[in-house]
Amino acid sequence: MSAAKDAVSLSSPLSALHRALGARMVPFAGFSLPLHYGTGIVAEHLHCRSAASLFDVSHMGQLVVTGAARARAFEALVPADISGLAPGRMRYTMLTAETGGIVDDLIVVNVGAYLFLVVNAACKAGDLAHIAGALPSGCRVAEIEGRALLALQGPGAAAAIGAIAPEAAALDFMTAAPFVVDGVRLAVMRSGYTGEDGFEISIPGEDAERIARRLLDAPGVAPAGLGARDTLRLEAGLCLYGRDIGRETTPVEAGLTWTIAKRRRAEGGFPGDTIIRDQLSSGPPRRRIGVAPEGRAPARAGAELRDGAGAVIGAVTSGGYAPSLAAPVAMGYVGSAAAAAGAPIEVAIRGMARPARIAALPFVPHRYAKRRGRETVHG
Repeated sequence: MSAAKDAVSLSSPLSALHRALGARMVPFAGFSLPLHYGTGIVAEHLHCRSAASLFDVSHMGQLVVTGAARARAFEALVPADISGLAPGRMRYTMLTAETGGIVDDLIVVNVGAYLFLVVNAACKAGDLAHIAGALPSGCRVAEIEGRALLALQGPGAAAAIGAIAPEAAALDFMTAAPFVVDGVRLAVMRSGYTGEDGFEISIPGEDAERIARRLLDAPGVAPAGLGARDTLRLEAGLCLYGRDIGRETTPVEAGLTWTIAKRRRAEGGFPGDTIIRDQLSSGPPRRRIGVAPEGRAPARAGAELRDGAGAVIGAVTSGGYAPSLAAPVAMGYVGSAAAAAGAPIEVAIRGMARPARIAALPFVPHRYAKRRGRETVHG
């Protein structure tokens, strides 16, 4: 997910539905999207944790990589094992730079005939150029235009999607498959960015409202906007591109080493591999941490983090109120020597040093679907 915002130039295929449902619309990544509906951000957040919420994430970029050597070619741009990704399986990974920094984080799905990518909206144009410039002859990348993307999230998500596509409810976590609903071909992925079980659904734009209404008609499903999406991902300890991760951040510093496949750690062969592999073996200079401020005042992005002597040791990258905990939480970076969970620190809130502690991530446990008898978690 990306933090970028800009002037509105595009409309979601679901814009009319959002307005009919009473959404407060705001500009985000070039789109007009709902910040929240009538019940407000906190109520939408808690509903997602207890039932199921439907989010419009049509601003995300949907790309395809084609060509006979597509898996090996795309693998040269990311630290994940793409060559070993079976059809119907998907992975969270990132495009890396020669500096070891993160160009973008994304989802890769092996559809069989091609790779399907979901990238951050603010990075979409840059990602297209970056990937196109690196692919060998015979492979190409292109945007799939005119499609919507829905995120159905929460413990009630499987029952809700099962009401319109029964076999979709049986998908394993981080798998994908096509389904036909009311004559509409959907691409359904069991994934999401809230820490809850859920699905992301790619739909032709002209059919998006009809499918969204079918999902909203399911018991326990309610619409939710960007505000709740952000508080949910923060509680789940998931990174926001442009704040918690970016070109100045390596996957190791960000605590995303689980995304780097064992084979890729041994072989390298991706941009920045020397720097990233060195940090894997020797440790990074800084680390992403959770921050639990005392009291009720939230720490916002940019707030200084200090040690007990008042020396600056880092900064907050994301922060706010956690509705599930009824308390403020934040994430940020400090030097590795100061990153021990439970350590007391100070955070500058409204110009005043407030007591806090370094907290383990995630703040709220992940509740992804189980696969082959074990819970598969990420983030």
